[in-house]
This record gives sequence, structure tokens and C-alpha cells, in this order.
Amino acid sequence: MLELCHARSAITAQYGLEAVSVRDVAAEAGVSVGLVQHYFKTKDEMLLFACRYMIERANARTQALFNSSPEPQSARSVLRGLFEQMLPLTEERRVAIRVWIAFLARAVVKPELGVFMQQTHMNTHIFIAAQLRQGQRTGEVEDSIDVDRATRAIFMLVEGLVSHVQIGHYTGEQAMQAIDDRLDEVFRSPTYPP
Repeated sequence: MLELCHARSAITAQYGLEAVSVRDVAAEAGVSVGLVQHYFKTKDEMLLFACRYMIERANARTQALFNSSPEPQSARSVLRGLFEQMLPLTEERRVAIRVWIAFLARAVVKPELGVFMQQTHMNTHIFIAAQLRQGQRTGEVEDSIDVDRATRAIFMLVEGLVSHVQIGHYTGEQAMQAIDDRLDEVFRSPTYPP
């Protein structure tokens, strides 16, 4: 089934979501149309599965990054690492972002995909807020900071930067500087130099 996800992602990234057909996915994956239809009754089922798979891969990449650190990480460094992973700074992530943006457009008219994307965003919001609260417990973040408001502000910033970096309006370096600037406003002492 993973080869079907890879095939669907490749077609979406190159031609857009509307170009994805069961026949094209089967051809790209080197399998029969019947096999694709065995796993997915509709195109939207296939798209939802692929979207879940993309999120799982992104989460695994981020977790591997955190696990590779020999020392416990500060809340700030965890968030910075997460935000860096969200930006299209590698070819793999640029392809994933093209697919994600296509899913987002589809979610406007397909409620089940919209619900999935809302839940994905809510999970990210919860994770960011948990890191900020951890920062408050360790003294990295002032107790007076409104965690939910700070979470919304930084999450919206990063989400907005994704598309700007994707189309080349800003560089990855410029986006990370904007993220660092915002993190510096929330955390007591910057971990990264300007």
C-alpha cells in the first residue's frame, strides 16, 4: 500500500491533486487498477490514506531528530526543530508541501478531509502549547505568557511561512530568522544567535 502512497504523492506533486486518478496511481506504482480499487473504494479514501501517511512520515522524521540529540532538549529547541521540519527546506519536504497544499484545497470541499486536517492542526497546536507550558515549568518562558495566544501566534507564523518559502518569496534562512525572532519574544533567553 505504501507504493500506492508514493505513486499518488508523485503524481500530485507533479500535476496537482485533480490529476490523480486510480489508473494513474496504478500505473505509477506498477500495479493493476484492481489492486488500487481493492484497497480504496474512492479517490477520496486513497487521498485520505495518503494524507495520513504523509503526517506519520513527518512525525517520524521529527521524532528521529529529537531522539538523535544526546542531551535533553529545551522547550525552545524542540519547537525550533519542529518548525524547521515544517518548512520546505529539502526536496522531500518541498514535494510533501505541494501535496499538503493540494490536500488543503481539496479539504475546502471535502468535509472528511477537512476534519482530518483540522485534527492534524489541533494536534500540532496541542504539542506547541505543551512545549510552552514545559518552558514555563523550567523557567524558560515567563509565567505571565498566555500560552494559547502565543501558540496561535507562532503556529500561524510558521504556517504562513511554509507557502512563502515554497514559492521562493522568502528563503529558508529568512523564515528561520523570523521563527527565531518570535521564539526570542516568547522565551527568556535566545538559544540561537542572531
